[in-house]
Amino acid sequence: MSIESVKSHFKQWNREGDVKEFETSSATVIEAAETIGVIPARIAKTLSFKGEGEHAILVVAAGDAKVDNKKFRQTFGFKARMLSPDEVLAQTGHAIGGVCPFGLANDLAVFLDVSMKRFESLFPACGSSNSAIELTLAELFEYSGAKDWVDVCKGWEEKGNVETEAGNAVDGIC
Repeated sequence: MSIESVKSHFKQWNREGDVKEFETSSATVIEAAETIGVIPARIAKTLSFKGEGEHAILVVAAGDAKVDNKKFRQTFGFKARMLSPDEVLAQTGHAIGGVCPFGLANDLAVFLDVSMKRFESLFPACGSSNSAIELTLAELFEYSGAKDWVDVCKGWEEKGNVETEAGNAVDGIC
């Protein structure tokens, strides 16, 4: 049970009770945003890539960001190749739709993309297709064991101002 490994992971910070389980799907960025009631950009999606060795690397990015192959290669020194669904499950212990950087089956390198720095908090999945937790950037960095912040995404910068749930505009560039 993937969500159980995530809850167990959060016990060390006494946050296992903050994992929300929903009756509706949160498997995609759009579904998660609708289920939680936030804009899609505030969903922290975890992307799984083939690393140089046997283990994958994970990049957590804002829901409206897309991987920039050139930036990825410049940052990591190899081409961005996403894992297949079976490889994702084997590497992370989480199935597609619930992939997150918590409670992992293997000790994987986790990186956080700067696309998320526009927000005070984000909502990553918690190991199932109907779960999430709200975390600040500092919490996301600590709880994921992230190695560093990286700039490997595109598509979010052009948006400039982003609308918040209250309908106010916030500066979208940090």
